[in-house]
Amino acid sequence: MLKGIMSIAGQPGLFKLVAEAKNSIIVESLVTGKRMPAYSTAKISALEDIAIFTETSEVPLKDVLKSISEKENGAAVAKIGSGNELKAYFEEILPEYDKDRVYVSDMKKIIQWYNLLQSKELLNFEEEETSESEINEEEKNA
Repeated sequence: MLKGIMSIAGQPGLFKLVAEAKNSIIVESLVTGKRMPAYSTAKISALEDIAIFTETSEVPLKDVLKSISEKENGAAVAKIGSGNELKAYFEEILPEYDKDRVYVSDMKKIIQWYNLLQSKELLNFEEEETSESEINEEEKNA
C-alpha cells in the first residue's frame, strides 16, 4: 500500500518513486504530477518505514492510516483546527500514542498524508490483508 511512496524534507506533499538514476532517484509529486530527481543528500523517508511512538512500542504508519480510515469510513478528514483538537483526534485513533514524542506538527502531517493518499485512491487496506494472509498460508505450508 505505501510501497514506493515517500516524503522528502523541504518538499511539500508526498512523492512516488518512478526510477533509479546513477546518483539519485526520480520521483513524481502526488500533488503536482511533476517529476524531479531526489539526491542522496536529501532527507528522504519511505512511508512504509515510518512508525508512530506509543507508550509501549511503535505502531507502523499504515496501521495509523487504517485507524483514521475506519474512523472516517474511508472519507477524507475534515479540517481539524487547534492543537488540542488534533490531540483529542489522535487520542481516538491511537489512544496509547506517546504524548511526549508525537508532536502536533507530526499529527498534522499524518492527517495531510492521509487526505492526499485517500484523494489519490492509494489507501487499499483490503489488498494488504490479502497479501498478509497469503504469506501466512505460505509459511504454514513450508
